[in-house]
Amino acid sequence: MRILIIAALGVAVIGAVALKKGKAPTESSPAPLTAAASGPTDGTSAKAVPAAAAKLPKLIDLGADKCIPCKMMAPILEELKKEYAGKMTVEFIDVWKHPEAGKQYGIEMIPTQIFFDAEGKERFRHVGFFGKEDILGKWKALGVDLGGNASAGIIREEPVKPDTRPRDQVCFMCDEDIHPKTRTVVKGQSDQRVLCSPHCYFIYLSSIVGADPKAEETKVSVTDWANGNLVAATSATYLYGMDGKGRPTIKAFADKAAAVKEQQTNPGNPLAWDVLRSKELATRCAFCDRAVYPEDASGVKFGTTHGHGCCTHCSMGVAARLKQDIEVEAKDGLTGEPIRVKTLDGQIASLEPATAVAWFGQKKAPDGKWGSAGCFKQGFFVNEANLQQWLDARPAMTGRQITIAQALADKMKLSPEQIAKACKLGECK
Repeated sequence: MRILIIAALGVAVIGAVALKKGKAPTESSPAPLTAAASGPTDGTSAKAVPAAAAKLPKLIDLGADKCIPCKMMAPILEELKKEYAGKMTVEFIDVWKHPEAGKQYGIEMIPTQIFFDAEGKERFRHVGFFGKEDILGKWKALGVDLGGNASAGIIREEPVKPDTRPRDQVCFMCDEDIHPKTRTVVKGQSDQRVLCSPHCYFIYLSSIVGADPKAEETKVSVTDWANGNLVAATSATYLYGMDGKGRPTIKAFADKAAAVKEQQTNPGNPLAWDVLRSKELATRCAFCDRAVYPEDASGVKFGTTHGHGCCTHCSMGVAARLKQDIEVEAKDGLTGEPIRVKTLDGQIASLEPATAVAWFGQKKAPDGKWGSAGCFKQGFFVNEANLQQWLDARPAMTGRQITIAQALADKMKLSPEQIAKACKLGECK
């Protein structure tokens, strides 16, 4: 047994050295590498493929069956092999079992993916885990048409129906209708912003760069639930309860006795402004730092820590902000069904269900450029049909369907300075 163990270790070391010393081919190499020089995939020796057979673009993944990121690549390769049969060739080579293939392809780290065009010329190589959508996106960037297996997606650049609601009846933050009993007003120097509830006020407050809560709270008024009059937010008493979905409910009263009277028929606890503020700002988005209710948020796990993303796209941004792999559990924007995402090295490692898609809500600026429409206009959906049904109920919505891989890639491209200003009023670009 000892002899066998020593022998196995020796083979592993030899394999590692072979990978370490392998050099990538250059243009001056006497025999340029082509897809025709395919490595072994079934335990046989490497042998050339006839030129007549090499008429499809080819993806070769060089890894090992015991390497963790390689294992995560395996189901992706199988999906690509089945979905794009006859349009692309997909091969896997275990370079621990076949170290000569590692030398042949100049592999130094695994997994490595090499993209060959239909003529057998290497066009691109990538080291590390490479997600399915990223692979398809790279083929597209290389100008390789794989036949359009995937849907082009929904694009809505103009509203199906314009939003004709009076602006003073639409929440400045979430764009929902304003209930007259929870109307909240923030007065500025030259204008005022109307919000649907004290909760949206605290989202607004947490979206202001360098906000001084004590200074900002002097500008806000809330509606007395009993008589409909506006009162200073800091002097009101709040009946803090909970609805059937576990979300807090907030009713403001100018008089504490009125709050206690309401408590007799509608359970809750009377709170002063300072206590309400501490509760409302207790849970924050791990990407943009906005106030959020856990019931509305996506769950995000990073390492051994659990946090929240105030929207599905912000949940993807946690990977960019923390530079860590994350696990996200989001909810379908229409049905609430769970959508689970895992990342690895800034890419999608797994997606459940595989049919899930993202909506990127956008709006056009006066200069004609498109930008994000904000966190409340984003979402994940288990399939395109659910997204379409969600959009049918929002005829004024504009934007486009993207992959969840693209939602992550957009966040991973952000600089630290952009992340610091993400979702901040007047600062987010």
